[in-house]
Amino acid sequence: MSAMLNTPESPVTIGSYIQKGSDLFDQAGLFFGHGTDNAWDESLTLVLFALSLPGDSDSGILERPVSPEEAAVITRLFDRRINERLPAAYLTGEAWFAGFKFSIDQRVLVPRSPIAELIETQFQPWLITPPMSILDLCTGSGCIGIACAHYFPEANVTLSDISTDALAVANKNISLHQLNHRASTVHSDLFAGLGSQRFDLIVSNPPYVDASDLASMPNEYHHEPEIGLASGDDGLDFTRQLLLEAGEHLNEQGVLIVEVGNSWVALETMFPQVPFMWLEFERGGHGVFLITAEQLSTHREEFISS
Repeated sequence: MSAMLNTPESPVTIGSYIQKGSDLFDQAGLFFGHGTDNAWDESLTLVLFALSLPGDSDSGILERPVSPEEAAVITRLFDRRINERLPAAYLTGEAWFAGFKFSIDQRVLVPRSPIAELIETQFQPWLITPPMSILDLCTGSGCIGIACAHYFPEANVTLSDISTDALAVANKNISLHQLNHRASTVHSDLFAGLGSQRFDLIVSNPPYVDASDLASMPNEYHHEPEIGLASGDDGLDFTRQLLLEAGEHLNEQGVLIVEVGNSWVALETMFPQVPFMWLEFERGGHGVFLITAEQLSTHREEFISS
């Protein structure tokens, strides 16, 4: 299916190309959930990228003419979005998270966690003092850890992942954000590669998709690395082990924050006595809990027996 925008009757302004892309995306039944939530914004993202224009461009650009050469670039992007079902972020090679731009590709998930909102407010009012040591567990592109480094300028940040491919992307982003002096990566399966290190704050957006949800996901999600999504029948294979081990890697007043998405119901059912604090978001999102080092210690026997 071709977008067919390079005909004599084609739109000739940026605004009309964005509208045409939006119409084509709706007609093609695309799914939006990787940085945008509607066809217009997805089309806008691709058109501005094709024309090397910033995402915060003034609305006046909508009347700017599009040259035949520019139209060809836009058409190719539209065609790939429709035919390959690639999320826009993979086509542009970049994504925004917590106000910062990150380089991404198909070695990592597209950044989209609601944890961004927590980082922007420096995890207030839940952190007693600013953390001096932070672990971003299952870092992927590094977006959570790097955003934390920006919002906590005195902290040292460790970004860990089991995927060496993901760590290559995270290292690229550390350099992009000029944070090599405070942020570093560690290859680790959960805490195995971290030795006896302890942290004031551990933040994790781990794999948490259950088997049923994984099987029914739109095609766009199947371009992402499955290792970053799937976590067993109930979506909690990783999180169960995380709860068991995290207490040994938190300082006395440390805090663990974890996203489990739709698997939050299964987690509550499995550990009914554990006082998970479920955080709320003004910009949407759910399934993110907070638990303290003290609470992890108190309920350790429950985690052992799970």
